[in-house]
This record gives sequence, C-alpha cells and structure tokens, in this order.
Amino acid sequence: MIGLEAYLIVSSLLFAIGIFICIGKRNLISVVMGIELLLNAVNIAAISFSRYGSGFSDQSDALAGHVLVIFILTVAAAEAAIALALCVLVYRHFNTINVSDVNQLG
Repeated sequence: MIGLEAYLIVSSLLFAIGIFICIGKRNLISVVMGIELLLNAVNIAAISFSRYGSGFSDQSDALAGHVLVIFILTVAAAEAAIALALCVLVYRHFNTINVSDVNQLG
C-alpha cells in the first residue's frame, strides 16, 4: 500500500514544478498554468492528509479535507476563467502576452 510519504513527495514535486514555471516563464498563459499546478499540489496534500493523517475515530469527520479540495477546485476553475479572460484583454491592449513587456496599467 502506498503511504503518506509518497503522496507528499508527489505533491512537493508538483509544487516545485509550479513555482519554477511561475518564476521562470515569461508567457502569461504559462504563469497561469503554473498557478494551476500549485493549486493541484495543495489538493493532493489535503486529500492525503485527510486520508492518512486523520486521527478521527469516525471517518465522516475526516471528510474536511475533501470539502477543502472541493472549495479549492471551485476557486481554481474561477481563477482559470478570469485569468484567461485577462490574457485576452492584455493581448488586445498590448499585442503581446509576454509578462515582461506589460509594464504599465491602462
């Protein structure tokens, strides 16, 4: 059986890849994809702690991690829709989605 450590290693690797993409890429869509990886890494950690780290005698109390993941997925879906809409607006205004080229507001 796969233990908690394996899930946390996968979660931390996914989080590190997301941080690397957010910091290293200049394309706005790549940065949004990196943020999505960060949120998915948090989801994996929350589910694994809910499954393996719950000290509850009743498993219905351990569903708090699952509820947290549902809220994170809802926020991630809204964030992706808003971020892609912002990417379209930035491209229309500046004719680029390169983060370093967009240095002014308005």
